[in-house]
Amino acid sequence: MKKLLAIGEALIDFIPGDVGKAISEVSSFNPKVGGAPANVCGCFKKLGGESAMITQVGDDAFGDKIVNELASFGIDTSTIKRTNKATTSLAFVALKEDGNREFAFFRKPGADMLYEADYLEEEVFKDNFGLHFCSVDLGNFPMKEAHKKAIKLARDNGGLISFDPNLRFNLWDSKEELYKAVWEFIPEADILKISDEEIDFIAGTDSIEEALPKLMQGNVKLVIYTTGSKGAYAFSKEHKAFSKATSHKAADTTGAGDGFIGAFLNRLAMDNVKREDLESLDSSRLQAYLDFANVCCGLSVTRKGAIASYPTEAEILEEMKNYKN
Repeated sequence: MKKLLAIGEALIDFIPGDVGKAISEVSSFNPKVGGAPANVCGCFKKLGGESAMITQVGDDAFGDKIVNELASFGIDTSTIKRTNKATTSLAFVALKEDGNREFAFFRKPGADMLYEADYLEEEVFKDNFGLHFCSVDLGNFPMKEAHKKAIKLARDNGGLISFDPNLRFNLWDSKEELYKAVWEFIPEADILKISDEEIDFIAGTDSIEEALPKLMQGNVKLVIYTTGSKGAYAFSKEHKAFSKATSHKAADTTGAGDGFIGAFLNRLAMDNVKREDLESLDSSRLQAYLDFANVCCGLSVTRKGAIASYPTEAEILEEMKNYKN
């Protein structure tokens, strides 16, 4: 299986010791390695693939924790830079009773934001499976230009491009800036993942059927639409599929969406699916990939944290024996 690359933020998620309280009311936090692109790398690797994280962390203890822990999961950390010009990004998380989250970020700037395009080496992208990224690091700072270069290098070397906007409104000066950045990068993606909480902001409608003609522009060949407990959909120009969610009660949804797309990409890589193959995937294959990703996601939300919560392939396959779509 070829290697998945991810570019963007790797940070420390401070998970609350108390559930059902706002951040200002939580009495204790437990630091966990996170950041959506890093989570995707972690899930992809845990399911038997190879992955590398392209980012920058501070020359500090939290940076040490990220590099050491990602390496312990088998993720290639040779592409992680260190800097003393900014500290490692931090995110404090509060969990509501229903498992949903409240965030407070400390990154003004964070080390990841200062990663420069010149740091990228083409050798890293040789014979890659694909590149995954999100919107957190697409603001007006050096890391945005690094994304543009990474996308070109990945595509030039045969990889597909996966984009999960993963909207975090409180990281942006305005919603207009975030909207512009998301739409600057959507046409660059071969696979676009969005959720039911994001679709109205991104596409101006809460109907995926109405949104699809707008979303499928540029290079976009496959749209993955997740709706939490209501299941997930996959749409290409010729085919579509649906997979119901599992019935597990959520204890912590941190990184759940990242685990979903990480598992989906892993199955594509396992079958050696290239970007030119995406439009020809029929409904049965798309559903099989969605089923696998849904079971992965369903198991992960029963556990605390992000990467540590992701199941192995064996655990998913065992769970799928009892999963009926």
